[in-house]
Amino acid sequence: MGMDRDRPIERFLPLRPVEFDVLLSLAAGERHGYGIIQDAEARGVTAVPDVGTLYRALRRMQDQGLIGASARREAPEAGEERRHYYRITALGLQVARAEARRLAALMRAAAASGLIEGVAT
Repeated sequence: MGMDRDRPIERFLPLRPVEFDVLLSLAAGERHGYGIIQDAEARGVTAVPDVGTLYRALRRMQDQGLIGASARREAPEAGEERRHYYRITALGLQVARAEARRLAALMRAAAASGLIEGVAT
């Protein structure tokens, strides 16, 4: 916990799209890598990350303390294969919320300038 207080949230912003997608997915619960991709597809993300990009992001985000590894579980549909599950950390949740606020402010500014419609200003 003490380490989180020493790391201003703003230093993580802006997030890369793949990082925000990961945090959005994990905010709803633990998932394995392929589950994160499936969740992004279900949310209508048009630029779903490829496997290599995703796993590089997962490693980087673990190193930064934004996500953590959960207990390994057997994937019933994969026989004896095991998958790595990830969870969002308290720091990751704070960063995701800050990024969501940043993006919402950008959307309001775009609407106010007439670039887009339908966003409350």
